[in-house]
Parts: sequence; structure tokens; C-alpha cells
Amino acid sequence: MSKGLAVEHALAAILSHAGDDGLSTEQALALADMTETQALMTAAAGLRDRGFYNGISYSRKVFIPLTYLCRDVCHYCTFAKTPKKIEQAYLPVDDVLAQVKVAESMGCKEALFTLGEKPELRYKAARDALAAMGFASTLEYLAHVAARVLAETNVLPHINAGCMDDAEIAMLRPVSASMGIMLESASSRLCEKGMPHYGSPDKDPALRLETIARAGRASVPFTSGILIGIGETRRERVASLLALRDLHQRYGHIQEIIVQNFRAKPNTKMATAPEPDLNELLWTIAVARLIFGAHMSIQAPPNLSPGVLPQLVAAGLNDWGGVSPLTPDFVNPEAPWPHLENLAQETASAGKFLHERLTIYPPYVRQYTRWLDAALHTKVLQLSDGQGLPKEDDWVAGQDVAAPTADLALLRSESDSLKNYGPASADIGHLIDRALQAEALSEADIVRLFSARGSDFAAVCRAADQLRQQRCGERVSYVVTRNINYTNVCYFKCQFCAFSKGKLSENLRGRPYDLSGEEISRRAIEAWQRGASEVCMQGGIHPEYTGQTYLDIVATLRSATPDMHIHAFSPLEVWQGAETLGLDLESYLQKLKTAGLHTLPGTAAEVLDDEVRAVLCPDKINSEQWLTVMRTAHKVGLRSTATIMYGHVDSYQSWARHLLRVRQVQVETGGFTEFVPLPFVASEAPIYLKGKSRRGPSFREAVLMHAVARLVFNGLIDNIQASWVKMGEQGVEALLNAGVNDLGGTLMNETITRAAGAVHGQETAPEQMEARIRRASRQPFQRNTLYGPADEQQSQRSRVAAPLDEIVNTPANKYERSKLAADEALIAVG
Repeated sequence: MSKGLAVEHALAAILSHAGDDGLSTEQALALADMTETQALMTAAAGLRDRGFYNGISYSRKVFIPLTYLCRDVCHYCTFAKTPKKIEQAYLPVDDVLAQVKVAESMGCKEALFTLGEKPELRYKAARDALAAMGFASTLEYLAHVAARVLAETNVLPHINAGCMDDAEIAMLRPVSASMGIMLESASSRLCEKGMPHYGSPDKDPALRLETIARAGRASVPFTSGILIGIGETRRERVASLLALRDLHQRYGHIQEIIVQNFRAKPNTKMATAPEPDLNELLWTIAVARLIFGAHMSIQAPPNLSPGVLPQLVAAGLNDWGGVSPLTPDFVNPEAPWPHLENLAQETASAGKFLHERLTIYPPYVRQYTRWLDAALHTKVLQLSDGQGLPKEDDWVAGQDVAAPTADLALLRSESDSLKNYGPASADIGHLIDRALQAEALSEADIVRLFSARGSDFAAVCRAADQLRQQRCGERVSYVVTRNINYTNVCYFKCQFCAFSKGKLSENLRGRPYDLSGEEISRRAIEAWQRGASEVCMQGGIHPEYTGQTYLDIVATLRSATPDMHIHAFSPLEVWQGAETLGLDLESYLQKLKTAGLHTLPGTAAEVLDDEVRAVLCPDKINSEQWLTVMRTAHKVGLRSTATIMYGHVDSYQSWARHLLRVRQVQVETGGFTEFVPLPFVASEAPIYLKGKSRRGPSFREAVLMHAVARLVFNGLIDNIQASWVKMGEQGVEALLNAGVNDLGGTLMNETITRAAGAVHGQETAPEQMEARIRRASRQPFQRNTLYGPADEQQSQRSRVAAPLDEIVNTPANKYERSKLAADEALIAVG
């Protein structure tokens, strides 16, 4: 066998072991002798696609050089300066804040603090400047400045502070979402005389590796990387990458590996040193990917390689690093940042979609309680979406805020809407094909669909709409209904609820009330006379309510409106009712059915993932109990809806688990009539007001929840409903192009979402519903609860309905009223 063929076989053997967790140390070191760059790139790009699909990320940042002073004298650096060559030793905090606020107005979410290594140890000018400001060290001043940025802006500090001890890391952790230090090289040879790090004590690899280890022990999300072309060998590069991987395997804290190519700069000792060529950069990016595996972010700065960015993508990177629309790269001032639109186009030309990230990467955002100091929890939560990426729009569920034009354009398939997005990913196309064939998708499959962005987002929505047309045709249905929330008194402590009133909540949106049987009857009769075919009954869990209370409510409704469909009682109310009467679920549900209950609303589900429920509603029934109520209801012949309330402390994994659990019950029972996604309305929710949740889903996420549900429930649940109260006019328009075929109820009185801060109204009359549907070029259909046609007489009444009478919410001073109406005159429909 020839030497060339032997090398080819050896490379093939190594690459065959390239998996999600990367190569072994022995295999990685063997790569140092492999010169087949293209083969390495092909393997690395495939591995990258397994972890990051079609996305290439970047962080929109402002670059803050807090000081140019440094005690090190790296032979390639033009950033560090002596005191004589600068006007001031440190950037004043007011100047920092002014720059950050301008950057914030331009959409920046990261403030990258760069500085020299502890200049006070070398320069009296630094010591004097710090003392004049009242600080003992550069890092103490840095902590003060970063704290001001956190307090006065919505921008997250990322700190490159150099070598640090444990106390310094502990001081900076509460004021930074992430930190970093470039290892550059693990080779101590580069610190010898005549080499680039000679005379720079902080470039000792042992010190830098120890700082990275300290950060790992302190649970700090961390950035590191290597600088190539400064005299190191390929084997030393591989050894450096392995040293970083070893630390990451121990602590799990390294977010990204930067592969930075040396650029020769005038007036340095390395001004005439040769720069690494493109092949060296591509080889190193590919090797880094193969060493770290599918899920580590591998980054190369785009401003250092203009004109060849698609090749860098082809080598396996997935991140461009921080890109500033405001400030230059002060470390490489000769290399300007690419304009973000140009960067998006170059990324698209490589077949990828450019999307923004925070300085803290998604896996660390999703585990924020571990990786962030408590001081940063609120800010990071409220900047992020369910994946851990930035919430990419200002849209808020329930508020009068415009939907993002880019997402609307993708849904309408407008020309040029995909120009910066690249083609849809092959794996998304495969998942769509499987869903259209009604194959069961896995949790990982569903998470992938929720992560769809750009052309992937458009593809998922188009597929959902295609499936909607196949299953439901062009008809969009709605039901004339009245919501009657019989009490807002509740002894449960759900953290998302602004409707219920406990002892400490009388100041929130109205006082506690508990409706009398007479008022329940009056509202039901009025609803019937206004054309309703359904009354929907839910309320808080009043401490004095028992299972008999709910039976009384059904009896009152049945007496008042004998032909009204009663859609009432969440699984929580059913569970509590059965428990208070000492009955098993089946017996109690049978009693409710015999009394006249027709169907159950699928609320109180929130998210069927007990990790989420432990935060959101810890004293409520758990996921399995909710599912058990539904299975039992279906068993006794009571059909129900199913809901999800999403966009708070949950994740895409939570959403996938929820859909799969609902799907499994439907496979078993067939009892769900519809699926109703309910985006979290945050404005008045206690958990949001306490700073412990996100501000609801992004518009993209809200659309995808409906589209993905359509795909997941193919052949099982045909009706996907939009909540017009929460989604608003533009939201409904979008959802009608993303798999939705039903707009729910006209409501008459909506109080729960309104209590949470929604502004979209309490009633939509039939003519308004139908106009909305026709604007989407679809056919209106007034239905009953079970999706048959509404009663003709009731439908006619609904179109000439008189204005609603003023409602009366009986003050809940004490529990002393029966839910049975006493006045016979009130319970005759007439």
C-alpha cells in the first residue's frame, strides 16, 4: 500500500469515529499529520449539522475597551498601549453607559469588556487613576462598571478580564452573564525568548488553564479558544484544543471555542511574520469541530476572513461571534465588522440561516439557575425565548403590539422574504414528510420543529397549512358561547394567575367575588337569548367549594337553560370535587354527566411537564393526574378539549413532552375535540412581576405552537384553535396560514385573560368573527361545541343579539350562598 493510500485509510478510520462527543485523544492527535483538509471539512460540517442544523449564530454587541493598559507585551498586539500614548488610563463609567445605551437602541444585547491584564501591577498611572476613583484594582473597577450597565440597561456584560483568582471570579460573576479568556496556545514553548509570548507573564498556559478551571468550578459560562499562526505547530494546536476539552469535560462550562487567525500588524515585533493561509484556518476549524463534537459552538471572527465566509461555514463552524453595529474591533482595528445584512447574505450563500444569540448560549440559558448568579436571572429570562436564544421581536401575547413583519412575510410567502435565509434544512423536510404521513414523531423531532427559523419556519407553517386544508378544508369554525367564571377566590397559588384572589391579592384587578346561583342563571339565560349554544364554566378553587357545589352549578344551568351545552370544570376542579366527596374519579364524573354536564375544558394543563409545574403551579395536580382525569372523562363519555399555556419558564422540550402526552391519550381514547394553545399573558402575572419568568412567547413561537401541533396530531385531533383574545388580529391572520381551522368562542365575558393584562376585548360578535375569517379568504362556519352546525334558531338569534346587561360580581365577603337559584322566575327561559 502506498504512503498516500495508507494516510487516506487512516483518515477514513478516524473520521468514522467522529461522533456527537468528538474524537478520542489518540484520534485527535493523529489528525495533526493529516493534510486532507477537504475530507476533514466534509466530516466536520456533517457533525456540525447534527448539532446546529441550518443555524449560524452571532451576538449583537458593543465593544467596550475599559483600559488599553496591560502589563503583558505580546509581540503581535496593538491593543495594549503605554500611559504616554493614551489620554486616560480608564474609560469613565459615564462614557461606558452612554455607549451602551446607544448600542441598546441599536439592538445590542452584549457589552464585551476588554482590558489589559492587571496594568496596575506595572504602571503607576493605572494605580493612581484607580485610587482617584476609589478602587484598588482594575477588576474592582470593572465590577463596578458592569454592575452599572446591568442596573441601567438591558445589555448583558461579557467580561474578558484575563487571568483571575477565585475571589476575582466570585466578584465578577454577579455582574456578568459570561466571561472568557483566550488560551491562545497550551504550548509553553511560545513563552520562550524570541517567541511571541516572551515577557508576558499572564500568557503562561498553566495560569490561563487554571483560570478556566476556576471558572468551571464557579459555574461561569465561559469562552476560550486558540490563536493560530503565531509559531505553533499543528500538533500544538491539537494539544491546546484537547486541554480545553479536558476542562470542559470536567466542568461543562465552555460555551464556545474560537479559532482566531493571526493578523500581522504594523509597529509590532511580528509585523513581517507570515499570516496563516486559508487552508490552515479551514483545517483548524474542522479539527476543532471533530475534537469537540456536534454540540460545542465553534467560532471564527468574520472580520478577519473577508470574502471567504462560506468556506469557513463549510469547515464546520456554527458561530460568527460578537458583531457590533456601533464600535470597531479594537483588537483588530484594521478589520471592520461586516454589515449584518451582508453577513446574513453570505451565511445564506453557504446554505445557512443567520440568527442572533445572547452572550450566554442557549444550553446555559435553559439551566440559568445553575449557571447564572441570581442577580442576572430576571434580565436573562426576559431577553430569551424558549430555546434560550433572544426573543427576536417586541410582540407580546394579549397586547396591542404589531406582529413582526419578517415572520408575516414568511407566512404569506412574499417575494424576497427568504433571501437571507437559505434553503430549508433537509432534516426539517424529512420530519415534515413523516408528519404528513401521520407517523409518530419523537420528543427530539418535535423540539427540532419548534427550533425552526427562517426558511425552516416557513416550511413548517406551509406544511401545517397544507395538512389543515386536507383535514378540514377551507372552513373556519367558531362557537357562540358565554364564559361564566363563578368565583375568583382560590386557595391554590399558581404563579401565572392574575385572576384568582387569595388573601393578599385584593388589590389586583377587582375584588374577590363568588357568584350566586341567581346570577349564574341570569347570565346563562341572557346568553341563550343572545344565541349562545354553549356556556363555559370555570373558576377559582374556593376553599368552601365541594364536589356538590359543581353538581349544584350544573343543576342551576340545566334548570335555567335546558338546551344549553354545558362545557365546564377543569381537571383540577374535577379532582378537587371528587376528593371532597370521597368519590373516585369515575363515579364523580358519572355524577356530573348525569346532572347534565356535556364536555370538559382542557384547562389547568398549563404544561404537562412536572419540572415546569414545580415552578409554575407546585400545589396543583400533577401531569399524570390531569391526564388521568381526561382518560376517565373520556371513558364515561365526556369529551374534552386540550390546552397548553406556554412561554414562561418552559422550554421546547417541555412543549414536546406536553404534545406527546396529549397525543398518547388521544390514541387511547379519541376523546379530545380540539387542541388550544394559550400563549402566556405576562403583564399582570405574579411570576413575571417577580422577575421569575419570560414575557411570553415570541410571535414565531406562538405561530409554531399551532403549526407543530397540527403536524403532531395529524389524524388524531383535527381541530387546532386560535385564541383571538391572546393572539390579536394579526396573530389570528397568521395562524390561519399556519394550520389553524377554529377561532374558538365569541365569549361574551372574558375575565381570566383580561385579568392577566390582555387588551383584545371581551366579545367578538358573529359578524366580526365571520369578517375576520373572510379576510383570510376562508369560509365561516358557526358550530356547536362538538363541531356540528349550530342550531339554526340560535344562530339567527346570535346575529341580532341585544347588548349585554351589566354583570354583577357578588362580593365574596363570606361563603353563604347555594349555587342553586332560589327564584323560579330567574330559571325560566321563556
